[in-house]
Amino acid sequence: MLEREIPVVNRLGLHARAAARLVQLLAGFQSRATLIGGGREVNAKSIMGVLLLAAGKGSTVRLRTEGPDEAEAMAAAEALFARRFDEAD
Repeated sequence: MLEREIPVVNRLGLHARAAARLVQLLAGFQSRATLIGGGREVNAKSIMGVLLLAAGKGSTVRLRTEGPDEAEAMAAAEALFARRFDEAD
């Protein structure tokens, strides 16, 4: 199991489009993925769960991956956050 704190740096935070990109990315991995933020713990492969966090710019979420490709899933998700979900800021 891996667990890391990830800052939300894109202008609109984890809004619908960003959440959809994250869910789509993580769906390609076998590992379970969990996002923790604002006192909630949600399935990071569920768009409704990710949106429930309402994580805005400047907040931090904790990502937990667990499974056979957990390192790859973590690296891919961290890169997506760092790239600001490929949105123009």
